[in-house]
Amino acid sequence: MSGVRLGRPPKYLSKSIKKQAQSDERIRNLIEGKFGEAKRRFSLGRVMAKLNNTSETSIAITFLVMNLSAQKKAGFLAFFLSIS
Repeated sequence: MSGVRLGRPPKYLSKSIKKQAQSDERIRNLIEGKFGEAKRRFSLGRVMAKLNNTSETSIAITFLVMNLSAQKKAGFLAFFLSIS
């Protein structure tokens, strides 16, 4: 992912640079959305561990739970579709 260019913005941007910036924005929106979901649904915003190690572990466990929740949802959906 590329970031905002430093310094004065150029007058004219090529189409490839605009396309790359738009692609980066899409990726960033997806990532920010997942963090927002983790804060709302999985209490990621309430991590109050004092050590870096414990904070990182709490965050990793939160994302593990998010992944398990998504797999559970997909498993139930596949199960109910196979029944009918």
